[in-house]
Amino acid sequence: MAWALAAFLAAIVVAQTVGTVLGLRRRNVQQRLKLLSALGVENASSKKIIGFFHPYCNAGGGGERVLWAAISALQRKEPNVISVVYSGDIDATKEKIIDKVKARFDIELSPRTLHFVFLQSRHLVEDSAWPRFTLLGQSVGSMYLAYEAMTSLIPDLFIDTMGYAFTFPVVSLMGNIPIGAYVHYPTISTTMLSRVKSRTQGHTNSEAISSSALLSQAKLLYYRIFMYYYAYSLRQARFLMVNSTWTKNHIDSILQHQDLLLDIIHMFPPFVLLKLLSQKRSSSPKEARIVYPSCDTRQMAVFPLEGRERVILSIAQFRPEKDHPAQLHAFHELLKLYPEYRGTGPSAVKLVLVGGSRNIQDATRVENLHMLARELGIKDQVQFVVNASYPEVLNWLSRASIGLSTMVDEHFGINIVEFMAAGVIPVAHASGGPLLDIIVPFKGEPTGYHATTPETFAEAFRTVLTLPKEAELAMRQRARTSAMQRFSAEEFEKGWDESGWREWLFR
Repeated sequence: MAWALAAFLAAIVVAQTVGTVLGLRRRNVQQRLKLLSALGVENASSKKIIGFFHPYCNAGGGGERVLWAAISALQRKEPNVISVVYSGDIDATKEKIIDKVKARFDIELSPRTLHFVFLQSRHLVEDSAWPRFTLLGQSVGSMYLAYEAMTSLIPDLFIDTMGYAFTFPVVSLMGNIPIGAYVHYPTISTTMLSRVKSRTQGHTNSEAISSSALLSQAKLLYYRIFMYYYAYSLRQARFLMVNSTWTKNHIDSILQHQDLLLDIIHMFPPFVLLKLLSQKRSSSPKEARIVYPSCDTRQMAVFPLEGRERVILSIAQFRPEKDHPAQLHAFHELLKLYPEYRGTGPSAVKLVLVGGSRNIQDATRVENLHMLARELGIKDQVQFVVNASYPEVLNWLSRASIGLSTMVDEHFGINIVEFMAAGVIPVAHASGGPLLDIIVPFKGEPTGYHATTPETFAEAFRTVLTLPKEAELAMRQRARTSAMQRFSAEEFEKGWDESGWREWLFR
């Protein structure tokens, strides 16, 4: 009796869902014509629409450069494709966003084949909205955001460029359209599960959790379930691009992830509905394709390599994972070990932190960094440049000697590529993209340095500052040549075009 009741209720839910979805798809015909008419598009039947899901498209970071580089390439090569960006930047306008893209990235966008769908529910993916169970909360929030996006407009192809894989089942159900993604980093990884299992304290595993066996087991179960659904969501995509070897290794591992117990549970109602609504496994990607992010190195490549100031430069959004406090501690260690770099004389060294501040949480972090610099006694030799324009960023890149990045497991590191293209010698954490893809030997010779602790960062700074002139110029040139050959905008466009998106859009 209970099984029959469960089946009956499930049938009612399915019927209501199907009715809603079919009604939505019928309305989408009119919404599509309305959009094309607003853009002044003629011969609407020949046009295709690609929807880019990027709720923070106006943030001005490396992920946004990928989005705008892809759209700019589409506008140049595919005149019959309309790009629609699902954005949560409700305080901005289409014109303001286009102007900021030009100012920040020097990327030209045409308003004629670009449209924005402004989403009202972006707060649901803010980490501040979910002080507990943050991953789950943000993922569920992204699903609602995808629902809002699809009720506004269903495109011909949906591409997530920000890492919200949990939107895929929603888009697949509501739109029945192909899905692709450019993944900057996995939402969860097998490494995170291992850290919880071994009770290792870290950025994603607080001391309160790691010190308790009971809480660790509870969190491990939470992560296990989350990983199962994350893998399920990724498999709804038809093609996946990633930005680095590190990200590819993790995503490939997740695509192959299996959990026998959870598989058995999903053979019974109501979980069996997931299997019925899933894409066929044969159409799921078996692995991700590495497409290095677009790095426009042309302007940076003309900067002189000689006459650099004794400036250590950081370019990174003021987000917690970028670990700006580690940069202050590393600089403090340098000044402690080598006091000749203190003061204002010709040997003095300066730390400059350039970065974007997206919201009140970021602004608070900047204030805390100011306080930390004062506590460490280095504030007179530290400068903060918040929300700098693109010309300001270029100016600092043309002057600095050393480029600094302290993020652990940085998925790629577009800022490091910019350092190298500008002739700035990079010093980055020995992990992720900087270790595996970017600061690698060129023709058998080093292009920069890796470090892990304040002491090793300080020693790397010291090494760069004391390089003989000829060796210094040679390293700057190697770094520049490596960056220009491997991470150019042309290489990005080539990789993007080889991802298979055309096959699914024009099928």
